[in-house]
Amino acid sequence: MRKSKTTQVMSTVLMLLFVVVFLTLLGRFLYIQGTGVVSGVSLEEWADKRRTNSYRIDAQRGTIFDQNGMALAQDRAVYRLYAIVDQSYTSNPKEPRHVVDPQKTAEMLAPLLNMDASDIIARIEAGIEREQFQVEFGQNGKGLSQESKDKIEALDLPGINFMKEAERYYPNGVFASQLIGLAQRKNDKIDGVTGIELQLNEQLSGKSGSISYKRDKYDTKLLEPEEVLKEAKNGNNVYLTIDQKIQTFLEDAMGQVDEQYEPERMTAVVMDPKTGEVLAMSNRPSYNPNQLGQVENWYNDVISTPFEPGSTMKIFTLAAAIEEGVYQADETYQSGQYKIDEISRPINDHNAGKGWGEITYEEGMQRSSNVAAAKLVWEKMGPDKFLDYLEAFRFNQPTGIDLPGERPGKILFNWPIEKITTSFGQGTTVTPIQQMMAATAVANDGKMVQPYVISKIENAETNEIITETKPKVVGEPISASTAKKVRDTLETVITSENGTGKVYRLSNYSVAGKTGTAQIPDPENGGYLYGNENYIFSFLGMAPKEEPELMMYISIKQPKLEGNELGSEPVSFIFKNVMENSLQYMSIEPDIQENTNVATVELPDIKGSSSEDAKKELEEIGLNVTVIGDGNIVTTYPKPGTQLLPMEKVYVVTDNPKMPDMTGWSLRDVLKLKDLIGLDAELIGNGYVTKQNIKQGEIIKKGNYLVVELRKPNQQEQSEKSENSTTE
Repeated sequence: MRKSKTTQVMSTVLMLLFVVVFLTLLGRFLYIQGTGVVSGVSLEEWADKRRTNSYRIDAQRGTIFDQNGMALAQDRAVYRLYAIVDQSYTSNPKEPRHVVDPQKTAEMLAPLLNMDASDIIARIEAGIEREQFQVEFGQNGKGLSQESKDKIEALDLPGINFMKEAERYYPNGVFASQLIGLAQRKNDKIDGVTGIELQLNEQLSGKSGSISYKRDKYDTKLLEPEEVLKEAKNGNNVYLTIDQKIQTFLEDAMGQVDEQYEPERMTAVVMDPKTGEVLAMSNRPSYNPNQLGQVENWYNDVISTPFEPGSTMKIFTLAAAIEEGVYQADETYQSGQYKIDEISRPINDHNAGKGWGEITYEEGMQRSSNVAAAKLVWEKMGPDKFLDYLEAFRFNQPTGIDLPGERPGKILFNWPIEKITTSFGQGTTVTPIQQMMAATAVANDGKMVQPYVISKIENAETNEIITETKPKVVGEPISASTAKKVRDTLETVITSENGTGKVYRLSNYSVAGKTGTAQIPDPENGGYLYGNENYIFSFLGMAPKEEPELMMYISIKQPKLEGNELGSEPVSFIFKNVMENSLQYMSIEPDIQENTNVATVELPDIKGSSSEDAKKELEEIGLNVTVIGDGNIVTTYPKPGTQLLPMEKVYVVTDNPKMPDMTGWSLRDVLKLKDLIGLDAELIGNGYVTKQNIKQGEIIKKGNYLVVELRKPNQQEQSEKSENSTTE
């Protein structure tokens, strides 16, 4: 009886407990059915997300152009390879959509991805074991060109697919690299890292869009996908003041000097002194943003590396003295050494303090006499007044150029020795761009203009100008008459037998300029380094002298000189090549009459002529003609009416363009062809063309994909030697 009662009680308790649990679950089910919500999550929304695919649509990054519309940085299509390893993705066994044979797939992909077949197999098998839908192949499977994609697709491997992406491409390779900067993909988005790419990252980036649609379990879009599309807004285009032609002149000259003299550092900048537009800017070491490797120098030294400039600073000492009325060109002084009571050691002229006897101040400027500069500051105008001029030339502040990373120098002016040495560019530090801005006052009749590199920002879709930079006068430290007198004096630095700048004379244009040989501080022992090469050799010049159209500054640190070579030789090589070619390219009238007999020819309008007649006509007037195709001429480069030198290269494109043999062509030649036809080009290496993917004689048209391999002559020789060598 007692057991029976206990059993009955327990049964009742269990039954009640079951009822409570059942009612609780039933209530929960009824609640879920009624509300469709579990733990605050809507089941309808959850299910909707599970069967909806969403993708981001990347905005196209804006293109960076030069002032003439040549692309300097742009997006181009690349591809990411992935392999589907989920067997369920295949609905018809006769048409497999997943990787069926990992071994075969790996062996065929390996040479095209530059990977070991074992690595590819391991990735595929790991994906299968983990029941993944797809696998990727690391860096080797990313950034594939159209050519690589075509080769892989030709293998017809099941399960191998591609995702189209954009990468940043720089058509000119090593070309104003620190100025244009670098943009790279990070977290599925291309962002600026340095230079203009960083400075205008927000303008260039645009805003991403998205697309979503309903799918089945095989990731196939449903017949009624309820697609939602939010279009991407592409980034704005940026036009720089850089002129691709002048920048190419500069890069070519810098490259030659870099190869021959192996300097520690080089900087150069070309400006329009009337407007402040930077037409070219370059540094060495530089880098190719398409093939980074190990980058030695990320800094744009033109704006971010202050140093003691040396005698180019005498330009501004001279300008201040003339403006104050204390400079008399024919007044004499004793050169060699200069000593005042407030300093412990005398100031020496650069020939070890020997000097040139009693000479005029004009001859002192021609010979770049430190004593002349010191006496003008200490005795003639006074250090305090000189400091006023240094500040009026804005050496005490950044220029405000529209580039990131500007770091101004510092006026060192506390002690008498510093006040004197600043007069000839020692102690006080400045940057090349600070000197260039100050020198615009000399070139531009006293008006000092701010340098800038961003010409305008434009809407990529509507071509509407969003912002546009106008020239800005930031000071007037000297009068127009003083500026002219300074230019006249600086011209004698080039033309006088005593001048330190004789090697900077141009064939067809007058030059006003000043040389510099700056000592380099010794960080270990204090003082300065000694030795024939341990200087920063520089030149700041403008041409033509009366109304300068171009102004240029070059500095070369510690070049490797041989024998009796002077530091001015590599500097003058760059200056003369760039200035002469640039002035001719700009059609500036020569102002040295005895040299105006250099014959030029005007390119005639030959559109509509047959290729044979056009070639004959142009060769008869002394031009070097490259005809692209056969048929009738439709366009030429340069444009008709351009003044050309004898044997200058002319490209003529027909209505039936065919690929020429590009062997031996320079990078510049390839880029001209690319722009003339509208090709999508991939350039590998530097130097001259050795290989091309489109064979000679093949018909070409806009959008064709051209791949060329370039090598420097010495690289080609080394490659040939390596191929022809034998081991013992």
